[in-house]
Amino acid sequence: MRFALSLSIPTPFRRLAPRLALLAGLALTACSPVTPDAAVTSRAAGPLRDTLPPMKRFAAGHDRRPTRPNSELARDFLDLTFQLESGRALPVLTRFEGPITVRVEGKAPPTLVPDLERLLARLRNEAGLNIHRIKSGQASVTIATVSRGELQRLVPQAACFVSPRISSWSEYKASRRSPVSDWTTLRERTRMAVFIPSDVAPQEIRDCLHEELAQALGPVNDLYRLPDSVFNDDNFHTVLTGFDMLMLRVTYAPELHSGMSKPEVAARLPALLARLNPRGGQGGIGVASETPRLWVTSIETALGARTPASRRRAAAKQAVSLANAQGWNDCRLAFSLYVLGRLSIAAEPEQALASFLQAEAIYRARPQTRLQAAHVAMQLAAYALSSGNTDAVLHLADANIPAAARAENAALLAQLMLMKSEALKLSGRRDEARVVRQDALGWARYGFGSDGEVRARAGEIAGLVPGLRVAAK
Repeated sequence: MRFALSLSIPTPFRRLAPRLALLAGLALTACSPVTPDAAVTSRAAGPLRDTLPPMKRFAAGHDRRPTRPNSELARDFLDLTFQLESGRALPVLTRFEGPITVRVEGKAPPTLVPDLERLLARLRNEAGLNIHRIKSGQASVTIATVSRGELQRLVPQAACFVSPRISSWSEYKASRRSPVSDWTTLRERTRMAVFIPSDVAPQEIRDCLHEELAQALGPVNDLYRLPDSVFNDDNFHTVLTGFDMLMLRVTYAPELHSGMSKPEVAARLPALLARLNPRGGQGGIGVASETPRLWVTSIETALGARTPASRRRAAAKQAVSLANAQGWNDCRLAFSLYVLGRLSIAAEPEQALASFLQAEAIYRARPQTRLQAAHVAMQLAAYALSSGNTDAVLHLADANIPAAARAENAALLAQLMLMKSEALKLSGRRDEARVVRQDALGWARYGFGSDGEVRARAGEIAGLVPGLRVAAK
């Protein structure tokens, strides 16, 4: 289904469109760095008085293997492995040869080591890697904690990142503009450093561990076309998926080794994937739809926090037009619509709602994108809550809480549950509302970190309830 900028709004939602502008002041966490244009309301909900429960943590679990054809997975592997995010080609496959050790350097936040140990266990069990943490000595991968401010002074656009051939922050500062940090000159991986902010929410620390450690070990590219991977700049998936584990298992398969060229690897992939992923079938390397650089540039402009709001919306509209011109009806079109929806909340509320609805329909139609659908549903649930439509809030929350939990996204889970709690309270089901709220606050402590941030988020959601808003002065 294609999107036109004049897309009409289904009748059940049309009466709610003017209220969508109220959401512009709600700083709901999203998977991508899109911020609302301007606050148009202030809220009179008052401070959150709840006694915060203990932080909740996710139990052991793993994602299922991908169900896409092996020919498609082979193309994904080559594009992830032999190209950088900048578009520069990598001449050979590189990986660690032999056992892999991981060490944490610096003052680790309380949740970092437990989350790291859980990740390493998954890498051993699901990707088949010989990888373990050490407490001292030279490691294959050093995880260095740095304050967010210090990290972003050197790399302003990065929440966290990985660099080759070094083992410390001081080494990185000394070599970051030298050939030492040039990925294209690597022939084998021997030392990698992962830099993670130490003063952010536990979930953000964990997300950085998953993506950056995965890139230290394997693929260093991101592809917007991937529906089920952390190797996608849309940032919906933040915990390594079954697809990601398969890509790492392929990287470290005995059939491959450091120094192999792209044609050499391509020749071995059909048989290799048939062995590792028999459900994917056999065959050659399939042809995937390319992502034009102009579309990527439009998305990057739309997500640019320092870009004027009007230019960001124009870039998002261009991304939607380009996606339609490509004939896409996949996660790239849906992401274009999602970004446009986020950026249109204050200035063009009907456009925002139409964009969210079509993005949700595209995501909902595919089992691989249920998490993405849950992110869009959170926007729609906030919208419904602001109108007092409790039935819609409860339906959206109940339909999407399982996807948020499966993806281990505590921030998304907490927000959906907090909205559900407010809807239950509005419906007169106060006892149920209290139980759901306490559960939500436990997840919020992991997703948002500080008690002040948890209380602020809960207060913002409570402020959406009709009767708790006052006009901005």
